[in-house]
Parts: sequence; C-alpha cells; structure tokens
Amino acid sequence: MGALDPIGAVTAPDPYPYYAQLVAEQPFYRDEALGMWVASSAAAVEAVLTSPSVRVPPPSEPVPNAIVGTAAGDIFARLVRMNDGPYHVALKPIVSGACDALDSATLSAVSDNCAAKLVEDAGSPAGAASISAFAFALPAVVIATLIGLPPETIAPLPQRARALVRAFAPGAQPDDIADGAASATMLCNAVSDAFRVAQTPLAAMLAREPDAGASGTITRADMVANAVGFFSQAYDATAGLIGAMLLALASRPELCGRARADHALLAAVAAETARHDAPVQNTRRFVAQDGTIFGQDLREGEMILVVLAAANRDPSVNPDPDRFDPMRENRRTYTFGFGPHACPGMQLAATIARAGVARLLDAGLDVASLRSPAAYMPSVNARIPVFAAPR
Repeated sequence: MGALDPIGAVTAPDPYPYYAQLVAEQPFYRDEALGMWVASSAAAVEAVLTSPSVRVPPPSEPVPNAIVGTAAGDIFARLVRMNDGPYHVALKPIVSGACDALDSATLSAVSDNCAAKLVEDAGSPAGAASISAFAFALPAVVIATLIGLPPETIAPLPQRARALVRAFAPGAQPDDIADGAASATMLCNAVSDAFRVAQTPLAAMLAREPDAGASGTITRADMVANAVGFFSQAYDATAGLIGAMLLALASRPELCGRARADHALLAAVAAETARHDAPVQNTRRFVAQDGTIFGQDLREGEMILVVLAAANRDPSVNPDPDRFDPMRENRRTYTFGFGPHACPGMQLAATIARAGVARLLDAGLDVASLRSPAAYMPSVNARIPVFAAPR
C-alpha cells in the first residue's frame, strides 16, 4: 500500500488513490501496525456503523479519562453523538428534531448575515492568509446566533469552541484540558442564559420542558450540553468543508465562474465536496461484545477505524467516484456518518459552508491562487486545508 496508512492519509496531499486501493483490496481488515480494524468500503462501513456489537465510546471509558470530573467531561458525557444506551437514545430525537426543524430559509439568512459581517469586520476582501480564521469563526458565530446569544458575547466563541475540541481530543495535554474546562463552563452559562430568554426558534425547541427518558429524566442540563456540543461538532467539519469547496472551485475555473455568478450552485458544490473531499475522513467505533462483522470475528474492546472518505469514493455506490459532479444523481455520502449515530447537523454545516464561500467570492477572493493548499492541519480524522498567502 506504499508509505500511507489510514491515519496518515487524512492529511496527505492526495489520499484518494490509496483509499481506492483499500476499497478494492482490503475493504475490512486488521491493521496490526495501528492495532485496529479498518473498514473502508461502503458495505463494510455500513456494516460497522449499524452493528449492535459496536459503540461510539470504548465501553470501559465512556468519557475520556483525562477530562472526567471537569466541565468538559460533563458535556461529553451528555452528548448524544458521543454516547450509547437507552438514556441517550431517548435524548437524541429531541436534539436531532431541533436541528431538523430549523427553517431552511432562516438558517440560510442567518448564515449569510454572519458570513457578511465577518468579511466586513476583516476590513478588506478576504485573502488566503485569513481564510482559516474565517472558516473556523463562521460556524461558531452562526450557531451562537441561532441559539440567541447576545451579539456582545459572540466574539470569543470561536476560540472557546476550539478549546473544547482540543480538550475532547485523544492525547489532550493538561493546558488543553484546563482551557477546555473553562470554555465549557463559559459556553454552558451563555447557552443557559439564552435558554431562559428563548427568543430564537432553536433556543425555544431546545429549552422546552424535557420529557422523561427511558432510563431517567432528561434534564435542562442535558439540553444545554448538547447545544454546546453543536459548537464543537461544527468546528472542524465546517471549516474543512469551506476549505475543500474553495479548492474544488480553484481547480475548476469554469465551475467557479458559474458559482460566482449564481450562488445557488454552491449548494450542489457543497454536497459534492462533502463526498469527494470529505472534511471528516474517518471516525472510530469500539466493539462492546464478541461478534462477527462483515465476515470477520471481532472481540470485545477492539477498535475499528471507519474510513468514511474511502466509502464516499466506493464505485459500487457512487459510479465514476473520482469525477467531481455537483449534479450527481443518487449521491451517497458517509462523511457525516450512517445509521443511528449519523450527525444531525449535516444540513447545518452545508448551509454555513455555502454562505461562507459565497461571501468570500463576493469579497473578491482570488480563488485561482488557492489551487493548492500550503498544508493540511495536523489531525487524525479531519481534513482542513491551510492556505498560504499568494506570492
């Protein structure tokens, strides 16, 4: 398989030939060097993500040990995206339903307004060097606005979201954990205040009196934690999608010209980019009990790396998978998961990214200068371009 492995591929200049080889030759195999199973084909990915034998967190460590007892750990323990079991199963429809019930016109308008304000505050048309800051800031500002946080409290939120993400990450250092705990407290307090006022539709939906769950009472603290979770869950994925969309346009001048003239096309570009150059390349699952998955016998405690980006390029579900086609019919995209733990924020991320790219185009961004990223941010699962300033 050459020098790449499924972790190093995430930030490689072009991991897709390697992924194609995995899909064709090793759709589900044990990687002894990494000490985990690897699922790459669409069928293997679906089998893992729908198996009753696997869980999102390790059964022995439902909350990362490093953040247990901190405010960040308390949020992590309540997140429906990070946990399994009857309590979280009862909570998930409320959280997912709040996302699904967001009016698309309102979501688009808020995203457009927030993107325009960020570009305006930059003081000049966005250049390559400022794209990363814009891409990370935008989702936090949009989510804060949707929840109803006062404008004067929004400015530090991108940094707070970043701190929470770093605290959740494997291998978080003591300073990361301390910053994440402080940010968790600040975000919970801000969201709680917004819930008490509940002047926005999203705040009203999340702040309504919770019902009893199958394994205890769903509390207001659960709803606050999952609202805070939107900040961390959107942080890397949306920034990566904005960067990947810009790369897609930079390498396709004709498509870029059409999108600059007609921003409606950017919705289709976002959808195809999420499949073609996934901002979230992989996720992990843990075996909770011995069982057979995709013809392989797995034992309790083993880890499975689910290579979502490889499944997106599986020709059995997306014919001619290397072709970038915004109008692709019957597109199958695994970037935001599949099955019971599919991310409910897929449309939210796509709408924010579309608005962000539209405003950058309007600001006169020289897209052609972005044909190649300077690098990708170090990560074991997210693919986020870092652009250099034009020479």
